Amino acid sequence: MPPAPAAAPLLDGITVLDFTRVLAGPYCTRLLADLGARVVKVERPGEGDDTRRGYYQVEEGRADQATYFVRINAGKLGVAIDLSNPRGREVVLDLARVADVAVENFLPGVAARIGCDHAALSRVRPDIVYCSISGFGQTGPLRDTPAFHHIINAVSGIMHLERQTDPGPRVGYLQAADVLAGTHAFGAILAGLVRRGRTGHGAYLDVSMLEAMIAAEDITYGAVINGGAVYPGPRAGMVVHTLEGGDFAMQTVGAPQLWARLCAAMKRPDLAEDPRFATPMARRQNWPPLRDLVVTWLDGFVTRERALGALRAARLPAAPVLSPTEVVAQPHLEARGAFPEVPHGGRGTVRVTATPFHVDGKPTGPSAGAPYRIGEHTRQVLDEMLGYDAARIEELAKAGAIALA
Repeated sequence: MPPAPAAAPLLDGITVLDFTRVLAGPYCTRLLADLGARVVKVERPGEGDDTRRGYYQVEEGRADQATYFVRINAGKLGVAIDLSNPRGREVVLDLARVADVAVENFLPGVAARIGCDHAALSRVRPDIVYCSISGFGQTGPLRDTPAFHHIINAVSGIMHLERQTDPGPRVGYLQAADVLAGTHAFGAILAGLVRRGRTGHGAYLDVSMLEAMIAAEDITYGAVINGGAVYPGPRAGMVVHTLEGGDFAMQTVGAPQLWARLCAAMKRPDLAEDPRFATPMARRQNWPPLRDLVVTWLDGFVTRERALGALRAARLPAAPVLSPTEVVAQPHLEARGAFPEVPHGGRGTVRVTATPFHVDGKPTGPSAGAPYRIGEHTRQVLDEMLGYDAARIEELAKAGAIALA
């Protein structure tokens, strides 16, 4: 029998108009692109996405080829349109007529001022799935407040919780609010496309970074909104310890059988009967003395590798604390195709992170590199998608409505 034809990408035939920049929006649209959608990224002529100028520049002598931009925008078509120019807005409306999805992450109100909000695009494409991502959402007293993850981390209460026993709050490293909001937007857009396919109706989606962060917290908010107290930590059942050979982490909570396994591994069946530790609530309330017992037991292994071996033999979750350099070299991630190569106009190829799920048994990654120059694909998109002829494209460029790479 001949081999079965390769399945089409999950979002093959879907066109996305992408007005986003920095992280939350571009992460969302990168996920859509990796699943086969045609994503048209709109950048400002001359400036482009803010992240082009970030760390780390992959091409010597240039300041617009940061890995931040290259990674999050891989697989997209880049066009440069001046949204403040009336003729540029006309081009945007023409693109909306052939788009299935539009995504923006401007401060609320900006999209309306520049003519690319849901009201404007739905007039020319009534069934469009339109998604707005912002720090605080499109409604409410804080809607006009500028936001990045650091600000959302503070106002969400997560920065307060992360301090645990530290004397004061600290700057977090992970830009979690952006990635969480982008992922929620990705899921909501797919749901909007399902409804459109079923009923013919589009959707207007409003995603809040603040609410995405609150939704990710697993203990305190569920308690507080029902009359309970804040649980500030330290997180009971989680240990980070150092032995000869390096740091490692272990966990004794998250599944009911882990406590019994820990008692058996420590050869301390008496702990299960100790009233301080007999129930999950008791162990949480008495975590400091229990942690001292666990650490004393771990110290008996002297080296990290022996401790990890004992924990794995006991079927207790444990792992070394790795640096990013060690993570990139992990054979497991190589086997999973986690860092694929994509073409790059100045360097030949660059590596990016893959989308964190496999489809049909294969890793999911971008089909092409990021737009190398601002307006890299302006001519191609206006020609192939809109049928503009060369003269019209050149005239728009001369009028400042668009830019050509």
